[in-house]
Amino acid sequence: MSARLNIFGNATASAALKHFVAAGQVIAKSPLPAATQELVKIRASQINGCGFCTDMHTKEATAAGESAVRLNLVAAWREATVFTDAERAALELTEEATRIADAAGGVPDEVWARAAKHYDEEQLGALVSLIALINAFNRANVIVQQPAGDYRPGQFA
Repeated sequence: MSARLNIFGNATASAALKHFVAAGQVIAKSPLPAATQELVKIRASQINGCGFCTDMHTKEATAAGESAVRLNLVAAWREATVFTDAERAALELTEEATRIADAAGGVPDEVWARAAKHYDEEQLGALVSLIALINAFNRANVIVQQPAGDYRPGQFA
């Protein structure tokens, strides 16, 4: 399987992606916990059906020391006991924001309040930015049908 378009070799797409990557680097340095960042990226990627990003972020999380149990339960986080209340709030916000078109009125106030209970303003800013960014990455990869499975941790470092 090959992608419809080589977004890494295309001048316009690769130039745009460099800005996405730069935004990701800002978020990575934020006070939002690194484990939470990977969980958010994985969950949004699962919802969006982005195999490339799901592959990348599960492998990056594993390389960073995340447990297989937690990674295997991201899709079923509501029933899983392995996530903190803060992580659960971030995953809920991720789901609501990723599925924004499914809810008239956008993200419910209760979902935002649960996230705001666990994260300060800087962390919330990082969380909102991360959710928006991973959704953009997901959409680009899904549109071009970027193949999944061959990612190596640190490949784009």
